[in-house]
Amino acid sequence: MKKFVFEYYGGLNPHDMAEEKMKEVMGKWRAWFGAYKDNFVDSGNPYESNGMSVTPEGAKSIASDMWPARGYSIINASDMDAAVKIAQQCPKMEEGNGATIRVYEAIPM
Repeated sequence: MKKFVFEYYGGLNPHDMAEEKMKEVMGKWRAWFGAYKDNFVDSGNPYESNGMSVTPEGAKSIASDMWPARGYSIINASDMDAAVKIAQQCPKMEEGNGATIRVYEAIPM
């Protein structure tokens, strides 16, 4: 099995959701995690919106127009195609507002 990282972008902002909507969305995420529980290495977490971009020139806040990541998960899958199929089933895909999952294979070191 290979390891893949999902980075979540766009979609709903947890800070903007009413409590009932948050419960509904989290129920869908829990069901997805359960459906692929044997694949998840780390189900991950959402990110706070106060991320920093660090370069040799210094550090600066990641502004909303820089399309900041919203969270991550790490899974095991046989190959990129299998990882993409799991990502396509993610509740993130139902959120609209530019919801995107970037899938990267992690290189063993």
